[in-house]
Amino acid sequence: MLKPLAKRIVLKPKEVEETTASGFVLPSSAQEKQQIGEVVAVGPEIEAEDGVKVGDQVIYKSYSATEIEDQGEKYIIIELKEALAIIE
Repeated sequence: MLKPLAKRIVLKPKEVEETTASGFVLPSSAQEKQQIGEVVAVGPEIEAEDGVKVGDQVIYKSYSATEIEDQGEKYIIIELKEALAIIE
């Protein structure tokens, strides 16, 4: 598993399939990427008062994300300040 450094978080991007009004299923590759991910790891400098923890769903800035693959899974690493909101 990836272990982020400093105030960074590792996200598992949310895959979204959407169905059109006529019933066609659009795979995520045919859609605009959503900037939503689940927090799977947080860096050692992130504290409870920062408000982000493992398991949270967050919206993040798309241009600031670093996409990587680890053991066949896709992940995104961002700095904490690039997380815009937590979805509750």
